[in-house]
Amino acid sequence: MTITSYEALRKPPAAEAPLVFTFHGTGGNEFQFTKLVEQIIPDAGIVSPRGDVSEFGALRFFRRKGEGVYDMDDLALRTEKMAGFIAAHKAKHPERLIYGLGYSNGANILAAVLFKHPELFDQAVLMHPLIPWTPVPQAGLKGKPILITAGERDPICPLPLTQELAAYFRQQGADVELSPHSGGHEIRQNELQDLQTFLTR
Repeated sequence: MTITSYEALRKPPAAEAPLVFTFHGTGGNEFQFTKLVEQIIPDAGIVSPRGDVSEFGALRFFRRKGEGVYDMDDLALRTEKMAGFIAAHKAKHPERLIYGLGYSNGANILAAVLFKHPELFDQAVLMHPLIPWTPVPQAGLKGKPILITAGERDPICPLPLTQELAAYFRQQGADVELSPHSGGHEIRQNELQDLQTFLTR
């Protein structure tokens, strides 16, 4: 895979700033989190791929058969495609820290890449992920800083599954923080504050 495997917004990093990959949610696009990253880390480079799967016109990163029911074969193929895309960008910025930030479907593709290729990221933020399967053990996650945000009443990403995901990462030795709020699938101010603290620590 190459840096052109996806349509993407690309902004080069300045000074010694990190390179941040952002992954939008279903129905979003490559612009969904760029302003947020620019506010938190103004000098950061940004690579924001556009999902290449259309679900009734809504952009996604992999196919699904229903709400919470993934096409696992398609997910496996697209995970490797995304990993190759990320690796190609990482190779162009060998001295930079690499951060990942994904929301909902974007958090799911980011998590899927982390399960298989944890070496691609120095730290990651998974906002409202839904991982309805048990990933295999991954020693490469040891020591990896990971922030997971969630809604306690999220109808799309139930909190127990989010807690199971956090437990999985902890079992692999990752440095996990869980930031829940009392609402649903929406992004709230407290998780944005935790996100800023996490990315600028």
